[in-house]
Amino acid sequence: MGDFLTQLMYCFCCLSVFLLIGTFLRATVPIFRKLFIPASVIGGFVGLLVGPIVFKDHALIQFPKEWISIWSALPGVLITPVVASIPLGMKFGSKEKNGEDVKGKTSSNVIKMFSIVVLVTVLQQMLGLIVKQLYTMFNHNIELYSLFGYELSRGYSGGHSTAGVVGAMLKDLNIPYWEVAQGVTATFATFGIIGGMIIGIISINIAARKGKTEILKKPGDIPKDLARGIQMNLSKQKSAGVETTYNSSIESLTFHFAIVLLGCGMAYGVMSLVKLTNISAITSIPVWAYAIITMFFINFLIQKLGLGNLICEKTKSSVSGICTDYAIVAAVASIPVQAVMKYAAPMLIIAFLGYIVTYSSVKFLCYKCFTDSKHERAMAILGMCTGVFLTGLMLLKICDPDYELPVLNDFSISYSFQSVEDFVIMPFAINLWLTGTFSQIMCFYGVQVIILVLLLLYASKLSSFSMNRKKQLSNAS
Repeated sequence: MGDFLTQLMYCFCCLSVFLLIGTFLRATVPIFRKLFIPASVIGGFVGLLVGPIVFKDHALIQFPKEWISIWSALPGVLITPVVASIPLGMKFGSKEKNGEDVKGKTSSNVIKMFSIVVLVTVLQQMLGLIVKQLYTMFNHNIELYSLFGYELSRGYSGGHSTAGVVGAMLKDLNIPYWEVAQGVTATFATFGIIGGMIIGIISINIAARKGKTEILKKPGDIPKDLARGIQMNLSKQKSAGVETTYNSSIESLTFHFAIVLLGCGMAYGVMSLVKLTNISAITSIPVWAYAIITMFFINFLIQKLGLGNLICEKTKSSVSGICTDYAIVAAVASIPVQAVMKYAAPMLIIAFLGYIVTYSSVKFLCYKCFTDSKHERAMAILGMCTGVFLTGLMLLKICDPDYELPVLNDFSISYSFQSVEDFVIMPFAINLWLTGTFSQIMCFYGVQVIILVLLLLYASKLSSFSMNRKKQLSNAS
C-alpha cells in the first residue's frame, strides 16, 4: 500500500512538471497564445511525446508502465469531484437587492442559448452515429466498436476533461476498449479546441469587417497577458476567492475541497447500496451521476441552514479547476496512440464534418433565434461546442472585450443548466449506444431534437409564464 502511494506521488510530481512546462510554452510560443490552448493540453502532449507511448524504446524518458496506467485511470477518478462541484453554491429562491427572484431572471435568451448548445451537441452525436454506420457499410477492413462516433460530441462539446468521464463509465461497465475510447475523446477534444479557435477568430474578423459585431468595429489585438495565460502586473492580478473561514481553524480552500469530497464519498456510498439491488438499469449509472444528486442535497442543506455565505464561487471553481487540470494532463499524456491511430481515417472524416455541422448550425440558429448580439452569442456558443466554457469565453472576449453586452450573463447561466443536463443524460445515451440499434438511437435523438426545437420556438412564452408565475406567488405570500 505504501509503495502504491509513493508511486502515486511520483505520478503527480511528473504531471506537475508537465503542467509547468505547458504554462511556460503557452506564455512563450506564439501559436499556442493565438489559439488559447490550455497549459494542461500542451503539457499533456509534452508528456506523451517524451514518453514511451509514441516512440517506445527510443523515447526520451522511459516512464514506468505503472505510471502510465495510473495516468490513464486518473481522469476517471478526478472527474468525480469536478462534476460534484457543479451544484455547490447554487441559490434556492434567493433575491437580489431589488427584491426580484433570481430564478425569475431566467430570460428567453438563456433558454435559447441552452437549447442551442444542447441541440448542437445532439447533432454532433447524430453525425458521429451516421458516419460510423456508413463507414462500416462501405469499409469492411476495420471494425468500429459500439461507442465509436459518440466521442465527437464528448470531445467537441465536453473538452479533454470529459474524456475521463467516458473512460470512467466504460471502465465501470467492464468495457475492454475504455482506454481507446478515452484516447479518441481526448483526440477529438484537441481537434475541437484548435479548430474551434481558428474558425471562431476567422469568423469574428469577417463579421467585424462586415459590421455584424456590435462592439468590435474592426479586428483588434487580444490583451497580451490574456494570450500568454499569466499576469505579471500586480495591479491587474485578481483574487482567487474570498476566505470564508479563518485559517487558524481551516483553510478556505481546504474547507471547500472537503465539502466536494464529502459529496463524492456519499456518492460512492449510494452507488454501493444501489449495486446491492442487482438491477442493471440503475447499477450501470456512474458514480459522478450520483455525485451530482448528493451535492444537490448537501447544497440544499447548506442553503436552508443559512450557511450559504460560507461557499465562495471562485474558491469552489479553484477546487474544480485543480482536478480538471490534472485530469486533462493525465488523459492526454496517456493517450494510447497506437490503438487510436487504427481509427485515424474515420476520425478525420468525423472531425472535419463536425466542424461544418457545428459552425453552420450554431450560426444559423443564433441568427434566426436572437434579436440582439447575434454574432457575439454565436461565437460564445461555438467556443463551447468545440471546446469548453472558457473557449467560448475567449471568443466572446474578442468580440466584447469589456463584456458590455448581456451575452456573458446569459451564456454563464445557460452553461450551468447545460452542465447539469449533460451529465444527467450522458449515462442513458452511452448505454443506448452500447446496447441499442441504429434506429433506436436515432429515435432517441429525434425526440430530443423535437423537444429542443419547441423550446426555441416557445422560449419567450415560457420565460414570460415563469416570471408571471413568480410574481403571482410573491403577491400571494
